[in-house]
Amino acid sequence: MKQKVGFALIRESLYRKLIKPSSAPPRHYCTSSANVPPTPPLPKVPHSSKKGRLLTGATIGLLIAGGAYASTVDEATFCGWLFSATKLVNPFFAFLDPEVAHRLAVSAAARGWVPREKRPDLPILGLDVWGRRFSNPVGLAAGFDKNAEAVEGLLGLGFGFVEVGSVTPIPQEGNPKPRIFRLPNEGALINRCGFNSEGIVAVAKRLGAQHGKRKLETSSTSSPAGDEVKHGGKAGPGILGVNLGKNKTSEDAAADYVQGVHTLSQYADYLVINISSPNTPGLRQLQGRKQLKDLVKKIQAARDEMQWGEEGPPPLLVKIAPDLSKQDLEDIAAVALALRVDGLIISNTTIQRPDSVSPNPVAQETGGLSGKPLFNMSTNILKEMYLLTKGRIPLIGCGGISSGEDAYKKIRAGATLVQLYTAFGYGGPALIPNIKAELAHCLEKDGYKSVHEAVGADCR
Repeated sequence: MKQKVGFALIRESLYRKLIKPSSAPPRHYCTSSANVPPTPPLPKVPHSSKKGRLLTGATIGLLIAGGAYASTVDEATFCGWLFSATKLVNPFFAFLDPEVAHRLAVSAAARGWVPREKRPDLPILGLDVWGRRFSNPVGLAAGFDKNAEAVEGLLGLGFGFVEVGSVTPIPQEGNPKPRIFRLPNEGALINRCGFNSEGIVAVAKRLGAQHGKRKLETSSTSSPAGDEVKHGGKAGPGILGVNLGKNKTSEDAAADYVQGVHTLSQYADYLVINISSPNTPGLRQLQGRKQLKDLVKKIQAARDEMQWGEEGPPPLLVKIAPDLSKQDLEDIAAVALALRVDGLIISNTTIQRPDSVSPNPVAQETGGLSGKPLFNMSTNILKEMYLLTKGRIPLIGCGGISSGEDAYKKIRAGATLVQLYTAFGYGGPALIPNIKAELAHCLEKDGYKSVHEAVGADCR
């Protein structure tokens, strides 16, 4: 209603200024030319001035038309129009350096300069994981909002959950620039950022400031008493994950992750141990059976010794690489089952260069490859891990998702939740509602009534 009144006032103001006849006295015209001095010639209007008037008129016309249109549609339709309008802006980011474009996108989301999803997710997309309600299974992977600057704006885009980080204990700049490279024809990126992070203290301050605000939103929309599933995360609407990393110069990885747990777990709905980035020397060696077992034990102990309320400690997940042998996968599955790890994220970027990208000169750059070329590789690893863990551990499918059909394939391969990053960088906010709509269509087409029913369908 406020929106309609606002646009009505704009139209009335424009009408008074531009359309309503002037109050100046009317001119009198005489048929006789007697005693009437000759009319001086009108000054020639510069061509540029004419263009300016035309542009101004066109702009005003668009404003009037846009205001008239917005005042006649409902909120859901207008919201859809805003998301579609981002397609006009997104191509301009392609002309910028990748890291500059990324920085601008994060800043826009942090300042609320992105559309906010007002349309509720379809019921078929909702699911319960770790005792919390996800409105949909489509999340934003770590790496986009590394320093938790734009949590509210990103959740407002309609993601079911957002994962921030990777966060290192001590601030570090990461690898030298340039360190992000586009392969637009292949829908891919190569990055070697190397855990560039403002550090745990800066991230904790931001999450702490957001915590109170999100808590208020939760209390105002709390579910009825007796509902065992929390609608939203521990810190407010939407689900927030925190991805933990280690510093390059640190010789004790466990100490770095434990510090992250102690400082950030109070704000997280789940925590991720990232041991799979290819851009931090020695990090992937932590995926070995003994190393992983020792690491997870120390981190679980640190988490469990903390004081927790009724909701208990946040779930602990491990993010693994796609460049693993069958033996590596078996070892990780064995550790995950033995230590009751709460979830696995499959997968991080790859150091391999599939045939679809190898001819591109950019493919020679060092770093992890993400995007469409990673899809088949990561999905095969996902399916293998679902079988090895016998479907007992929730898996998050990540790598190459750019459509609802891709998300559906991940779910059928064993993913309970899915994440995207590279496709979001190329497609912008308009991609999110499209993926959710396509995913719902795929579920309904195959006769499923929920996401849970489709999880692992291709492994049965």
